[in-house]
Amino acid sequence: MPVGDSELILNADGSVYHLNLLPEDIAPTIIVVGDPDRVEKISRYFDHIDTRKRKREFLTHTGTYKGTQLSVISTGIGTDNIDIVLNELDALVNIDLTTRTEKPKKTTLDIVRIGTSGALQPDIPIDSFVASEFGLGLDGLLHFYEHKNQDVGELTDNLKKHLGWDQNSIQPYAFASDQTLLKKMISDRIRFGITLTNAGFYGPQGRKLRLTHKLPEIHTGMTSFVFKGSKITNLEMETAAIYGLAKLLGHRAISMNVILANRSRGTFSQAPGKAVDALIRYCLERLS
Repeated sequence: MPVGDSELILNADGSVYHLNLLPEDIAPTIIVVGDPDRVEKISRYFDHIDTRKRKREFLTHTGTYKGTQLSVISTGIGTDNIDIVLNELDALVNIDLTTRTEKPKKTTLDIVRIGTSGALQPDIPIDSFVASEFGLGLDGLLHFYEHKNQDVGELTDNLKKHLGWDQNSIQPYAFASDQTLLKKMISDRIRFGITLTNAGFYGPQGRKLRLTHKLPEIHTGMTSFVFKGSKITNLEMETAAIYGLAKLLGHRAISMNVILANRSRGTFSQAPGKAVDALIRYCLERLS
């Protein structure tokens, strides 16, 4: 049965509504970044750029790096935007946009997040790189989709017990990274761990300006949590949603984070632009 017009909205040229992209505009490997300005900071290293398209905060450059075809897409901040980006990327490769029907043969995309993050563990240095083994979501997005994963259930059950959260508290979800992509990123420069994805930047991440925080001990509890030898290393606002939607839609995903802040120590990078560029160049080499 065709997907309804109100379910999959297309622009006048047949492109998907928010991303403003046609199927031929994207590569099999897609780098996602939050900041639209970061797209050009990545594509400037490309051998050439074939496609440049933008709508709202969603900017896309597609080209090649050392012969490898890549797309870079800005998502904006937060899991609500990730819901748009992941679903529309999947529609580009797995739904026939002319007939609005699901393709019988599915295409798997490789999705690589290059982002910035704050460390929870005091021993993680500023400007270091973290690869997310798991994305642990406190935002609630994946609760709108049917999903089952035994490892994920064990992680979230253990966390709720550790924090003393009951069924009326925040209900976390978790998904694992793709192991093939994770192995591509392995080196002595990379730390591995669990990345905590929050619904916001201030209260949800334990920052206090003028409002009183409802969960003042959340950082202490998260920092001391251990799951099968892995700790919650860092926190940000996209990874868990990327992992969850990629897994459910049949794509592969890895999240790479440069640590610009250490929340336990209260420190921030003295050269954030240089640190982000170092992670960009590292990931491009690993993907090429």
